[in-house]
Amino acid sequence: MAQAQATEASASRILPSCDAYWETIQSRKKLPKSLQESLTDAFARIPVAAFPNVPGGKVIEISADTSVADAVKTLSESNIMSAPVRNPDVGDTGDWRERYLGIMDYSAVILWILENAELAAVALSAGSATAAGVGAGAVGALGALAVGATGPLAVAGLTAAAVGAAVAGGVAADRGTGKDGPTAAGSLGEDFYKVILREEPFKSTTVKQIIKSYRWAPFLPVATDSSMLSVLLLLSKYRLRSVPVIETGKPFIKNFITQSAVVQGLETCKGRDWFDYIAARPISDFGLPFMSNNEVISVKGNDLILEAFKRMKEHKIGGLPVVEDPNQKLIGRISIRDVRFLLLQPEIFSTFRELTVVEFMKTVASTTQESGNVSPLVKCKLDASFGSVIKSLASKLVHRIYVVAGEEDSVIGVITLRDVISCFILEPPNHFNNYFGLAAKEMLDS
Repeated sequence: MAQAQATEASASRILPSCDAYWETIQSRKKLPKSLQESLTDAFARIPVAAFPNVPGGKVIEISADTSVADAVKTLSESNIMSAPVRNPDVGDTGDWRERYLGIMDYSAVILWILENAELAAVALSAGSATAAGVGAGAVGALGALAVGATGPLAVAGLTAAAVGAAVAGGVAADRGTGKDGPTAAGSLGEDFYKVILREEPFKSTTVKQIIKSYRWAPFLPVATDSSMLSVLLLLSKYRLRSVPVIETGKPFIKNFITQSAVVQGLETCKGRDWFDYIAARPISDFGLPFMSNNEVISVKGNDLILEAFKRMKEHKIGGLPVVEDPNQKLIGRISIRDVRFLLLQPEIFSTFRELTVVEFMKTVASTTQESGNVSPLVKCKLDASFGSVIKSLASKLVHRIYVVAGEEDSVIGVITLRDVISCFILEPPNHFNNYFGLAAKEMLDS
């Protein structure tokens, strides 16, 4: 009951937090209101069908019966952050509500790993699932394990027989007593990796099993005849990272519009009078960065990499700057998509409980052959132009730029894709209720 109440309370804060963010932006922008109104009206008249299709013209989908590990491989190999999840039990008939179950992204993977990795460690270190006190149907792992809480009650939907089978099957472990999740996970080494990916039940964990429990955002598609203004509002004010596009009366996703794709599209407007006027202005004219330096969530190089992922989960953000004391000097960055290295590279995953952030960054750089897939560190100064920020986000395919100051590049703010999109539009009165309706509001609140 307490867990359900906590979930409801969290959901009830989503829309108010969106309103607070939006009000802050509008109060800080220094653009002429007539220009903002003209841009908003222009985007309201552009149909979603006019937006370019995804590369290759076909939306990559993940079947709900795909294993979590294979889903991560699909995201990584396709160089995408998320993909719609298709119900394999539904054919080509029906509507999208039956065909699609949600969106699979790296945030869901992080929550799953935080919970189940430490669960496996407790069971293995104790020598058996029974000794660890793992019981079928126990609840409360999400949140408890994610913040390092101890005890066998922090287990969700995992049977004693399943983890016990992994131990009995020959997976060796340090038989400690009284170990909690963090301590146990740090001592397992390669055996830890074997259980989480190669042994049951983790090996068989499918996308369907985690898509509902570990989501950060709802599956909220728009029709091809919708306006781009509605899409931009969903991707900015309402915090969605991607918006599926459907054709009315058809069950298939025709397009998949992401925050990154929108900013890339805006950058192609260079040369048009309205864009050049906006692009030439300093970021301070837009109130950027919206966060003050004491609001920026960061990690230090000697923090554990797991702590970085926990902070992303806790604050629902997709990346963190890595800083050094005493002046918050920017030395690196950690992105939510870096979680793929934990699943796809055993040498990293087997020691991730002991790895510091700096060690993790070095290990990824030295073991990743496809260095082009490692996102670069992008920064700018306070006097940077808005256009240069858009160009960097679009050309370097990153989701945030860190604002730095002084000779030591001390972090004083961050500019995200969401922030950039927000600068171009206003929300007309009652637009959300008139266009999206009560059903969409309930989905955003769920």
